[in-house]
Amino acid sequence: MSQKILPGSRISIDNLAREMGVSQTPIREALSRLEAQGLVVKTHLIGFSAASQMDRTRFDQLYELRLLLEPFAARKAATLITTEQFDTLRRLAAEMAVSGQGRVSYSDFARLDGQFHDLIALASGNDLIHETLANLHTHMHLFRLFHHQQAASTANTEHAELIDALEARDADRAEQAMRVHVERSYDRFSTFFS
Repeated sequence: MSQKILPGSRISIDNLAREMGVSQTPIREALSRLEAQGLVVKTHLIGFSAASQMDRTRFDQLYELRLLLEPFAARKAATLITTEQFDTLRRLAAEMAVSGQGRVSYSDFARLDGQFHDLIALASGNDLIHETLANLHTHMHLFRLFHHQQAASTANTEHAELIDALEARDADRAEQAMRVHVERSYDRFSTFFS
């Protein structure tokens, strides 16, 4: 995530084990988990390497899928979200607001943002949408592409609108707020390809 290991670079299990002072087994297990998330690639007879950076085509496809699923998930969540889920959403938004003021690293913001979106997908009551969005690992891949503090503070404003719509249980407004948020996120991150 920090790009200490550059995209496409080979990952030496031996070197990581020595560097971290552990055996190769936990390193292999960790790399397998990262492979499942698409952050690491395993090539037969060669080993592991860091995944390549997302290209423009993949980036556009990712956002097309998000625009199909996330606004619908927000619409459903507006009527189905539980008090406990809503309280967790507010807590995550508060933690991201601190992050947006530069007090927390952007990687922490990306993790919290991922949890925020995951919770809305979960609150939609549609397991397939939730699983699909979770398997995209969108936030980790976007963090690897590009990060800056302004993106965090702008996203926080958009999250606040989404929370207001969910609290009002206004399905139309929640759907529109999520659509605007995903579209603006696309605009923010697409500058990477300019």
